[in-house]
Amino acid sequence: MKKIIPLLFVLCFPALRAQVARDTLAYREIPNIPYLETAAMKADSLQQLNLVLPEGVERPPLLLWIGGGAWSFVNRHMEMALARKFAREGIAVASVGHRLSQGKFRPTDRTHGVRHPAHIKDIAAAFRWLRNHAETYGYDEHNIFVGGFSSGGHLAALLAMDHRYLASHDLDTKAIKGIIPVAGTFDINHYYSVFLNHEDPDTRPLAETHVKDVFGDTTADFTDASPVTYLDQLNTPMLLISERGLYDYTKLFEERLREAHYENCQILHLFDHDHAGLWRDISHAQNSQTRHVMIDFIKRNAMP
Repeated sequence: MKKIIPLLFVLCFPALRAQVARDTLAYREIPNIPYLETAAMKADSLQQLNLVLPEGVERPPLLLWIGGGAWSFVNRHMEMALARKFAREGIAVASVGHRLSQGKFRPTDRTHGVRHPAHIKDIAAAFRWLRNHAETYGYDEHNIFVGGFSSGGHLAALLAMDHRYLASHDLDTKAIKGIIPVAGTFDINHYYSVFLNHEDPDTRPLAETHVKDVFGDTTADFTDASPVTYLDQLNTPMLLISERGLYDYTKLFEERLREAHYENCQILHLFDHDHAGLWRDISHAQNSQTRHVMIDFIKRNAMP
């Protein structure tokens, strides 16, 4: 039996309902907000965010959420079901888009794309915008959390661990109250080697068409993009979540966290979900235990 390809990609589920009937109350939505200043604006609708704000909650915490899609097919609108469910629990959510890599591994009409660090620079710019506009929209600028699924999990961890991106906006990673990386990869050198040395010869080209398409051509590029490179900078509470398909990536990160003696971290391994199944669960299930753990993490770590 061939090993399942551990690609950080979220499949589309067009048959899923965006919400159920009861998800029509207690929040308001403001879609398609550009998060770049006028001088930095590009003609790119990806560099926008959707806000979901709970009603009747004074200064709620905010979750900056980054969807998955192999850094190449991320769609902030697909994350709105998750955002609404968090909002119904009193947590504001910004579903953030970012510029995309070309996605050469998959048929597409796209003829160009960005490479690291463009994705994480966009996320840092979105964080800066959200911090600066808290009073306008009513959430708490001192209780901003960052989470993401799959490739978004990698970006959530990188924002908190590599200080350069927030520092470019005169912010410190201490401005992040906590991070929730879900089903991501955290060592890009290892991620590259998984594809390069895969037992299935049809999978090996993904080392070039996927990993190098996103991160560049060299070991130095991969190291620069890896959260594990910056373990000595980590000072943010973390809820780290994995599923059975990509467990090895999280297990490697967990081992590195232990070696660094970093203890401000909860780790949840879910072997009853595959990659897409976990996304469906936290986004669409009416009673997701994993989503409850995420919500509890935010509420426990939010500053009164």
